[in-house]
Amino acid sequence: MTSSTDAGPGENPAAATEPAPARQRPERPASERRVRPDRPRPAAAADAAPRARTGKPTRRRAEGQWALGYREPLNPNEQAKKDDNPLNVRARIENIYSKTGFDGIDKGDLRGRFRWWGLYTQREQGYDGTWTGDENIDILEAKYFMMRIRCDAGALNVAQLRTLGEISTEFGRDTADLSDRENVQYHWIEVENVPEIWKRIEGVGLKTTEACGDCPRVVLGSPLAGESLDEIIDPTPAIDEIVRRYIGKKEYSNLPRKFKTAISGQQDVVHEINDVAFVGVNHPEHGPGLDLWVGGGLSTNPMLAQRVGVWVPLAEVPDVWEGVVSIFRDYGYRRLRTKARLKFLIKDWGIEKFRQVLEDEYLKRKLIDGPAPVQPTRPIDHVGVQKLRNGHNAVGFSPIAGRVSGTILTKVAAAAEKAGSDRIRFTPYQKLIVLDVPDDQVEALIAELEPLGLQARPSNWRRNLMACSGIEFCKLSFAETRKRSQALVPELEQRLADLNAGLDVPITININGCPNSCARSQIADIGFKGQLVDDGAGNQVEGFQVHLGGSLGLDSAFGRKLRQHKVTTGELGDYVDRVVRSFVKNRTEGERFAQWAVRADEADLR
Repeated sequence: MTSSTDAGPGENPAAATEPAPARQRPERPASERRVRPDRPRPAAAADAAPRARTGKPTRRRAEGQWALGYREPLNPNEQAKKDDNPLNVRARIENIYSKTGFDGIDKGDLRGRFRWWGLYTQREQGYDGTWTGDENIDILEAKYFMMRIRCDAGALNVAQLRTLGEISTEFGRDTADLSDRENVQYHWIEVENVPEIWKRIEGVGLKTTEACGDCPRVVLGSPLAGESLDEIIDPTPAIDEIVRRYIGKKEYSNLPRKFKTAISGQQDVVHEINDVAFVGVNHPEHGPGLDLWVGGGLSTNPMLAQRVGVWVPLAEVPDVWEGVVSIFRDYGYRRLRTKARLKFLIKDWGIEKFRQVLEDEYLKRKLIDGPAPVQPTRPIDHVGVQKLRNGHNAVGFSPIAGRVSGTILTKVAAAAEKAGSDRIRFTPYQKLIVLDVPDDQVEALIAELEPLGLQARPSNWRRNLMACSGIEFCKLSFAETRKRSQALVPELEQRLADLNAGLDVPITININGCPNSCARSQIADIGFKGQLVDDGAGNQVEGFQVHLGGSLGLDSAFGRKLRQHKVTTGELGDYVDRVVRSFVKNRTEGERFAQWAVRADEADLR
């Protein structure tokens, strides 16, 4: 089922250079197109004007699908991957660039292949959103890197967390953010220090391999896998096997674009917005297994994943995962980057054809039909204290929008060890969980971490606000996000203090600096998408388009956009205050924000 994706001598030159013609209906002979003289024409037809002749059918442009023979690159990104497998850049980083420094880095490596090892250049300081755009890339590109540490299933031990903290303080100016992909992100990393960082993290079993790039990114997993009282099945063995078999392998390192995976025994990994996801479900005949979903993704063309309708036993999850990623590799669209995600193939094929191709061409067997999982009524973020199967406790802490530091991570490692734990987890909601905490250590741990900005009993606004990196570090951003959220949360806690105790449903706020939706603005109760807006005086200032009523689970849908409704960065607190009070005033009993936002009058949402 596997095949090399390094384009080379095995390609068909004719297929690569000459796209196959579109299928056309055979032209009928002239004799068959004439009206026979012995058969009278219908009156309506006789009186009608002659039909205008149409041009030749438009031939559909090739999408660069390898399985159809199109192996010749159709854009610069595909050409760069053909020229040299991106995984090979590690040797150049270690042997050349770390010695020559930033100015010696080849631009093709810098802006492309570095990503396969978790490295992006960060934004140069001092340039606002009016500078954002490809035309200013040479100006916006700082000589420092964001580095993403791959933490599959968010799983860490004390030694790993301590190492992450030490690297941050030594090499990253004490920066460390928890992403919504269960990763840690550093900033201010210099290429000269990358080999030493790799040496240290790999020494404790971590890596940056394929943390970014057109490849299988980190696998999301439940922070409580194997210990949750609510999970249907523990999929940890499948996650470990996928990482062992496929990550860092060249057969899967050249995909049309990024490929996101989520696997959990319960619905706590935002499975509906991943390229492929496996969710725990009980089959009435076969017992616990996993339900397969494909084709989810956000950005400028958001689509929710669709159920394939099959039940997959735990032992077969790695094989099925390989089948799905191989379909994407072989049939995914490679002509336009804007269409190079699995969701577009699913949209064009339909789920029935996808299942057929998966079974017939890749697995060579039929899959078992399966039931759908029961949808949750609210996000499962694991914040707070909950009992585990082993009799101990998981304590979930909420920093504001995942903003921590190396100093904080080092102190968390020490506090967890002191409490008797050697298991720490990151979550898809930018949270941090300490597992295996004995009953008599819970309150002491909570008290020790609270001064670090990690709260186990947070307000609604601290618990349910997420943000991306924003203009502080990201070259694509138009607005400040994570840094702004550090002030917004305390502001909301104060302004809405009279409502907090009475809110019986969560209200999520997701803040993105650009349309790419790294912080999922389309699926938040209140989502903000960064862009330049008019301040009313003719000036372009940073602000946000508003999305309302997005959610996953019981009310799965994308947020409602109000026509021409935008707010500036300075108006964020005022707007949230206004719309939340409108919700509290006008909702029906038990109504969730997403339900209300769909039916509310537009005036109540502005």
